[in-house]
Amino acid sequence: MRNSMKANSSGISRRTVLRGAGVTMALPWLESLHALADTPPASAFPKRFGVLFMGNGINENHWSATGQGADMVLSKTLSSLEPIKHKINVIEGLFNKEATGKGIHPAMTGGLLSGAHIQKGAVVRSGISIDQLIAAHVGDATPQSSVVLACEAPMTGYHETNYSLAYSSHISWQTPDSPVPVELYPSLAFDSLFDNRGSMRNQSILDRISGRAAALSKQISATDKSKLDEYLSSVREVEKRVEAMRKTKDTAEDAAKGQNKPLVAMERPANGLPDDLREHARLMCDIIAIAFQTDKTRVATLLQARDLSALYYPFLDVKDGHHGESHSNNSDGYERIANFHLSQLAYLAKKLDAMPEGDGTVLDHSCLMFLSNMYIGRKHDNSKLPVVLAGGLGGTLKTGRTFDFYKAGDENRRMCSLYLSLMDRMDIKLDQFGDATERLKDL
Repeated sequence: MRNSMKANSSGISRRTVLRGAGVTMALPWLESLHALADTPPASAFPKRFGVLFMGNGINENHWSATGQGADMVLSKTLSSLEPIKHKINVIEGLFNKEATGKGIHPAMTGGLLSGAHIQKGAVVRSGISIDQLIAAHVGDATPQSSVVLACEAPMTGYHETNYSLAYSSHISWQTPDSPVPVELYPSLAFDSLFDNRGSMRNQSILDRISGRAAALSKQISATDKSKLDEYLSSVREVEKRVEAMRKTKDTAEDAAKGQNKPLVAMERPANGLPDDLREHARLMCDIIAIAFQTDKTRVATLLQARDLSALYYPFLDVKDGHHGESHSNNSDGYERIANFHLSQLAYLAKKLDAMPEGDGTVLDHSCLMFLSNMYIGRKHDNSKLPVVLAGGLGGTLKTGRTFDFYKAGDENRRMCSLYLSLMDRMDIKLDQFGDATERLKDL
C-alpha cells in the first residue's frame, strides 16, 4: 500500500494507491487518511470535465426544456435526466459559426470543441479542443492527462466535400494537426485505469491487491471502510463484464491474423467490439466514473456515435443505421436513438452523483457536457446545437436552469463563449478561444 501525499493543484492530496503484481489501483478520496480537521469545501476538490458526443443531431420535435429548478419541464428525449434535473443545465441556441456554410458532416464536426477553421484536402488541420486544453493545464496532477474513448471505430479517406473523414471521427484534438487516438476496447481502457499489464493481465486485479486492501480497511474509519467496500465491489462488477469482452477481443485478434488483416479492418462484431451497444456504452461510462472517482484523470471524452455513424440499434426496433435514420430525424425511431444516448449521460451523471466526496459528490465537482454536431439531421442544420451540462464544477456552476440564446444575436450565442465560461471555472483564464472573446452571458 502506498499513500501518495503529493499535493495537487486543487489543494487535496493525491489518493491512496494499492499496488499488486502488475497492477496499481488508485482509491477514492478517504477522509480518515487526510489530516484535515473539517471536511473540505467543494472548491478544494479537483474539478473534472467530461464530453459525451452523439453525431448527426437529435429529433427537434422532442428536444426542449423550460422552467427552472423543481419546475423544470423536460421533453421526451431528455426525460431520462428527470431524477437529476436539479443538477443539469439545458442550453439551446448556441452555434459554431466557423462550422456553418462550409459543407455537411466533417466540416460541422472537426472544430466542434475548438471553434477552429478546418481545411480541406490531404493536410488535416483543426484546433486544440477544449478537453485537451483543460488536460494540458490540469493533467500534470493526475496519472493520465485525459481519456478519450469511443464506441465506434474511426473512418479513413475523404468525404464528398473533400474534407478528411478524420474530422467526422474525432472531436478531441491535442494539437491543430493531431487528433487524440480513441480507445475503442473496454478491456484496454480498463487495463489503463489500473496499469494492468504483463502476463497477469487476465487475472483479477482485485485478487492481486486483496491483502493490501484488507490491511487498509483496518486503518480507516467505518464510514471510509463502507466507501472502500462499495468501491471495490463496483470495480469487481465492471471487471467481470470487461473480462468477457477481453476474451472476445482476443479471439477477434486471432481471427484477423488468420486472415492477414489488421483488426481495425474487420467489421463489427468480428473486430471484437461488443455486439451489444448498450453494454459497450455503459462500460465506457463506468470506466470514466472510476477514473473521475479515483482522480486517475480529470478529463474524459466519449464518442458514443461519431458523425456519419454506422451504428445499429436493433434493441430500439430501428432498422437502419444511425446516419441513415438521421435523415428522418423527426421520426419516432430517431427519437429513440437520441433518447438512448441521453440516457448514457443520465447514467454517468447519476453514478457520479452516488459517489460521496467531502460534503458533496463527484458530480458536484464535475461538469459533463453532452452535445451533437448538428440539430436537424434531415436538413444538416447546425445553425444551433443541442447542449446539456450536468454537474456544478465545485460550486462554481449553478445548475437546474434552462437557457435559449437562439434570438440573442450571433455574437451572444457562440459555443466558444460557453467554453471560455467553463474554462474560467476550471481556473484557466484565456482572452480568446476559437471565435469568442466574451463569456456566455448569465451562465
